[in-house]
Amino acid sequence: MPGSSTATPAVLVDGVSKRFRLPRERVHTLKERALHPLRRNVHDDLLALDDVSFAVEPGEFFGIVGRNGSGKSTLLKCLAGIYGTDAGAIYVNGRLSTFIELGVGFNPDLAARDNVVLNATMLGLSPKEARERFDDILAFAELEEFVDLKIKNYSSGMLVRLAFSVMIQVDADILLIDEVLAVGDAAFQQKCFEEFERIRSSGRTVLLVTHDMGAVRRFCTRAMLLEHGHMVATGKPEEVGNRYLELNFSEAAREAEAGQREQRTVLLASRLEDDAEHLGDGRAEIVEAWFVDERNEVMEMLHTAYPCAFCARVRFHADVEAPDFAMGLYNTRGMLVFTASTALAQHATGTFSAGDEVEFRFYFGNLLEPDRYSVTASLRDHGGGWIDLRDRFMTIMVAATQATGGLVQIPFDVGVHRLPAKEEAAT
Repeated sequence: MPGSSTATPAVLVDGVSKRFRLPRERVHTLKERALHPLRRNVHDDLLALDDVSFAVEPGEFFGIVGRNGSGKSTLLKCLAGIYGTDAGAIYVNGRLSTFIELGVGFNPDLAARDNVVLNATMLGLSPKEARERFDDILAFAELEEFVDLKIKNYSSGMLVRLAFSVMIQVDADILLIDEVLAVGDAAFQQKCFEEFERIRSSGRTVLLVTHDMGAVRRFCTRAMLLEHGHMVATGKPEEVGNRYLELNFSEAAREAEAGQREQRTVLLASRLEDDAEHLGDGRAEIVEAWFVDERNEVMEMLHTAYPCAFCARVRFHADVEAPDFAMGLYNTRGMLVFTASTALAQHATGTFSAGDEVEFRFYFGNLLEPDRYSVTASLRDHGGGWIDLRDRFMTIMVAATQATGGLVQIPFDVGVHRLPAKEEAAT
């Protein structure tokens, strides 16, 4: 069975498969049926989920990622009981609250107040509790001006705000959230981020489907990658996110994925667990990396406000045209605070042959706050596929005479000017 914790999982999915029958030709009228009584109904089978197994522990923020059509939303609908499963079993230990599809559970001919009460009641609140929390729900959604407007006249952004507001007000142990960040303006997305922080600190269990790898890295304790209904990998959000990007931007990775479906779970999970810091197709490798100061001396510690450079040596094992060299720095809170690449600098790198060795450098003025930073270095081909990715394979300490508490220390000047006294108005 999936999962290794001795505690009872909040969600346990064991060997779940889901298949849909898609008719090749639909009969729309009785006339068509009468004219062709012997016509056979031919269907194609779509295997949306194939033997998916995983466990989510209580209090986990679990990310589910994958390209369009990978089975993410189907999985959440199976968890919510909207779809039945064709094989396997699902166990849920706690009350569920779901945010799965825009507008689901709302009556378009009713106004916000009636819809909130009905929706919250279906999610487990009593009608009295739903009415008591209505003002808070509407305030979070910022829809006080539209309380009497019928739901069918709401925009998609207004609908998603209202549905999300209802979901977070329900006293649920487990939240199922599907693409809440895909709809809504930037201000509401930031409110969602803040609410995610509060939910995570409260110890509730969350299963989040998203294409936003930044949100996965920021909030999730673990993540899972689906591709064509198969579970490709589970593990640390950074590792799963890297594999997801590889599938999106590398044709070779997609072809390899399609050709290895029978063994994909074992091979790719092993790849992420056993070689988490070294991903790519192997045409080149980052052999070593270091930092230097403005005098070109190798540094084990950098000093804020002084110039420095990140350096790396690359060995090519095959011919590569116009690779993109890149690096990123993460602070101890896991936040990406600085990134650089030859693509961002619009620097043409040229063509390299098997056996070539290259040193690349990124020069920058160090404005970083004192902390220990993890370093990621990578090479991509011009199509975006990983050639080599060394994820957080080294660290560097940054020191300063004073810590400000910010992410960076940006130089600034100060001006303080005494204003002339205002003359009292004549009486």
